[in-house]
Amino acid sequence: MQSVYLNPLTDLGFKKLFGEEPHKDLLISFLNTLLPERHQIAELQYTKNEYQGISQMDRKAIFDLNCISNTGERFIVELQKVKQLFFKDRSIYYSTFAIQEQAQRGDWDYKLEAVYTIGILDFMMDDEQQEVIYHAQLKDQLNRVFYEKLNFIYLVLPRFCKSAEQLKTLQDKWLYVFKHLHELDTMPEVLHEDIFQRTFAIAQLAQFSPEERKAYEDSIKYYRDLKNSYDTAHQEGWVEGLEAGEQIGIVKGRAEGEQRAIVKMVQGMHANGLDLKTIASVIGRTEAEVKSMLF
Repeated sequence: MQSVYLNPLTDLGFKKLFGEEPHKDLLISFLNTLLPERHQIAELQYTKNEYQGISQMDRKAIFDLNCISNTGERFIVELQKVKQLFFKDRSIYYSTFAIQEQAQRGDWDYKLEAVYTIGILDFMMDDEQQEVIYHAQLKDQLNRVFYEKLNFIYLVLPRFCKSAEQLKTLQDKWLYVFKHLHELDTMPEVLHEDIFQRTFAIAQLAQFSPEERKAYEDSIKYYRDLKNSYDTAHQEGWVEGLEAGEQIGIVKGRAEGEQRAIVKMVQGMHANGLDLKTIASVIGRTEAEVKSMLF
């Protein structure tokens, strides 16, 4: 049975709903459900989503969405379909670009605007955590906020289990849309707000051109392949082997232990027919790095 609406957890579906200028009111509505009152967004603009490090040897950062509000706050929005190695480290690294770009030439007092890194996760982040919305800040040894302008917010979609009848807040409704939009045939009555009327209208696959439909089908295939690849990695024990390798690395030299475990995992995935692009997405490395582990 063909879907009526697109899947917002695919690359194309996510960009279609939230990454296009005519639809940025959808992104504003969604982000405002996650932000404190003092940082509510009235207007925003999309900015570049690819950054080069300080030198050409530094790793690049490519965000799904990167935007700035009319009052200066920076927002990095990332869709993460499977758990990558060191994904928290990646969030920290990405946030540094939004900090550095605020530097001003000449005399500058180092005053910064707030930076929010927001991850929409289609996997369990930490087994010991139970929250659907996970918000992290810098705190001191007494659990007092040390710096309130650097925020990391993760939406752990697998933990969101409310039915349409249980939806009360706008945040609940957005989480429901992220998780269930592609499964629906019609818009539930509880999603009566104008913003969801627009969301469902934009998400209708029937209005796509043949070229857009082909691109969407490719995006769906990649999404499914990626999820299946990660599930296979767990079933075959590659992920568990990697975690064991990290523990070995603590004793024998962390970098060496981790790298050996990653190489072993990559070789196992490749031997089972996974292509370089899929492997790179699963482990959070570039295709060139994956290739160097194989040949």
